[in-house]
Amino acid sequence: MFLEIIKAVALGAIEGLTEFLPISSTGHLILANEWLSFSESFTKMFDIVIQLGAILAVVVYFWPKLWPFNKDAAAKQKIISIWKKTILGVIPAIILGGLLGSWLEAHLFNPWVVGAVLIIGGVIIILVEKKHIAPKYNSIAEIPLTTIIGIGLIQCLAMIPGTSRSGATIIGALLLGVSRAVAVEFSFFLAIPTMVAATGYSLIKHSSTISSSELITLAVGFVVAFLVALLVIKFFLNLIKRHNLLAFGYYRLVLGALIFIYFLIK
Repeated sequence: MFLEIIKAVALGAIEGLTEFLPISSTGHLILANEWLSFSESFTKMFDIVIQLGAILAVVVYFWPKLWPFNKDAAAKQKIISIWKKTILGVIPAIILGGLLGSWLEAHLFNPWVVGAVLIIGGVIIILVEKKHIAPKYNSIAEIPLTTIIGIGLIQCLAMIPGTSRSGATIIGALLLGVSRAVAVEFSFFLAIPTMVAATGYSLIKHSSTISSSELITLAVGFVVAFLVALLVIKFFLNLIKRHNLLAFGYYRLVLGALIFIYFLIK
């Protein structure tokens, strides 16, 4: 049991560190599972549920911007508008996830796909950042519904492991004219319904097989992911005000190359 708790702490920390950075939390977890893993069915559920811990950190951090009650009329309307756009933006992922989720999990969740997609995503981040696209929208309120749907469609690429949900939504938003700071913030908001839906699906699919010891392991991973993610959100928001995403693009290139090297010589 002690070893399982240590694994849960390590994996929770990895999830919290990577969920909101454009470097693919799923990709990192797939790689970490090479050395730190549970039974096959429990590992799949664990990796999803700890993501919900990270998402809860978004709710806590942005609570004043997400809770519409006890606000004046103007503030309440602004928050409701954010929620409407967030729900609209997540609909494509829910539909395509329901249609393709099982197939993608069966065929693409392996280190080779992760390595290739990390490299491709890194190249895209570098190209987009060096293009210096002038923003047209400097707040979520300014983003038109057609652009919201476009961001939601681009987010669907994150169903391919190694893509990074936050990376796809941020880069997609930048390409569609959203300022970097707003793209990052909206990416955080989109994560809430996306991961709640994914976690709910996983729990329904696997809950009958959960033992009491596995519940403890899940709880530990969930709490660690939440605490680490809370720190990462603040760090990333401060970072993005002063720097671009180029460092993350180069990181993806290096990590993708290392993955190929490791599994070629393994």
